[in-house]
Amino acid sequence: MIVELEKDNLAELVAENDTVLVQYSAGWCGNCRIMKPKFKKFSQEAENATFVIVDAEKFPESRKLASVDNLPTFAAFKNGEVAKQVQTNKTDVLKSFIDEATSN
Repeated sequence: MIVELEKDNLAELVAENDTVLVQYSAGWCGNCRIMKPKFKKFSQEAENATFVIVDAEKFPESRKLASVDNLPTFAAFKNGEVAKQVQTNKTDVLKSFIDEATSN
């Protein structure tokens, strides 16, 4: 499942789901636009996680849940806590991050 936040409610999604993978991005960010379809594609391969795209500028409370100081940032939440995060524009790094975050 993939969700694009329409309101600043990432905390609710993190609380309601065991594993949540987030792409923090912004409309002006070229690398974010490049990585978004890849993130969406990987979401179809990982059935045991909820994937969320967060506009880091529109939703400051959601951004505060992870240490976002560069975009795109990808964060994995497990049981309500940040388990891992990475800042990357490389597909192979993103794939490894998702594989690790979704493995039991």
